[in-house]
This record gives sequence, C-alpha cells and structure tokens, in this order.
Amino acid sequence: MAPTLKTGEVDLGTTIMATVFDGGVIIGADSRTTTGAYIANRVTDKLTQIHDRIYCCRSGSAADTQAVADIVHYYSQMYSVQHKKAPTTKVVASMFRELCYSNRSMLMAGIIVAGWDKRDGPSVYSIPLGGSVHKQPFSIGGSGSTYIYGYCDAHFRENMNREDALDFVKNAISLAMARDGSSGGTIRMAVITADGVERLFVPGDQLPGNSNKKKNIV
Repeated sequence: MAPTLKTGEVDLGTTIMATVFDGGVIIGADSRTTTGAYIANRVTDKLTQIHDRIYCCRSGSAADTQAVADIVHYYSQMYSVQHKKAPTTKVVASMFRELCYSNRSMLMAGIIVAGWDKRDGPSVYSIPLGGSVHKQPFSIGGSGSTYIYGYCDAHFRENMNREDALDFVKNAISLAMARDGSSGGTIRMAVITADGVERLFVPGDQLPGNSNKKKNIV
C-alpha cells in the first residue's frame, strides 16, 4: 500500500550509495531531483562536503537534507576548533543521527556519511529515516535502492581496489536509474582517501549499460 501524503506533499526519489575499498571510500549519487512526476532539476549535486575528508549524500526532502547538512557542517567546524583536531567520520555520523532522531517527526531525511580519518581509516555510516545509525561496508539509499539490493549483495567484495569499487558504484547507480523513474540524469562520485578527495562525473550518455557499454555490467 502506498504511503499517504499530507496536503502539499509530493513523492520524492533518488539513488545514493557509498562503499569502502582498500584505502578509502567512494560515495555516489544520481543527479535527478523530482517533485512528484515533475523533474525539478536534472543535474543536482547530492554529495555534500561536511569536513575535509568527510562527505554525505542525501535522500528525501531536498530542503530537509540541505538544512541538516548545513547544521552538521557548522558543528563539525566548531568541533575542530574546540578539540583542535578534525572530527572522525563516526563523530559526524553521530551529529547527523542526533539531529535526525530529535526531529524525526518533522524531517524526511535519509543520509549516508562516508569518509576517511586517522583513527578509523575509511568508513561508511547510514542514517535512515527515523534517525538510527549503522556502520556498514557499503550502503545504498533512496527510491532507486530498492532495485539494486540483489546486485549490490552479489557484487560487493571486501578490500576491492579503487577501479573495481568505482565500477561497483557506477554500475549499481546506473541500474537503479534505468528502473526508477525518480532517479536519473548523471552520476556524481567522490573518492576519499588519506591523500584527499577526488570528484568524478559520469555524463548521462556515458553511463554503464548504454547499448555500446553493456559489457561493463557483469
């Protein structure tokens, strides 16, 4: 049974994911923002930098998730000043959890936090609707994620190298975009390691699974 929307609310959708690999994490998302059947933005950047080597990707209400990410970004900067060191990915995930749980009746926000820090190395945390927090080797979220659970379970491997992890993320998001009407556009990714952050972009006509690139999906 479909959920009942309040007056003025519309169905929203996206595909977000993150995975740990040998040496870092990769975080990725599609770029389509929808309000019901209307595509409000085809090239949204759903990856938000929270600290130097910590990013989040956002699903749910764009307004809610942007506000929460801005607040956590501020808190993380204050943490650095007060403690004279950068926050860990776990600390940032806990900040998101506190905000999302405390305001769970008013927010529609699903967050994935991924990053690299000196204490824990690469790590991925999921904060789903309701405000719980879960550390995972990989995490997927948004309406498109329902189509790729089987693919991700079958293809994720511990200690993947960088190229295999990039293919894993690109293929998974591309498959979700092919099935989910609320996901689409392009794929934006960030590779986060001890050396820093590298942003990557896959145009819509170069997605894995296009007729001339089907060999990339196994």
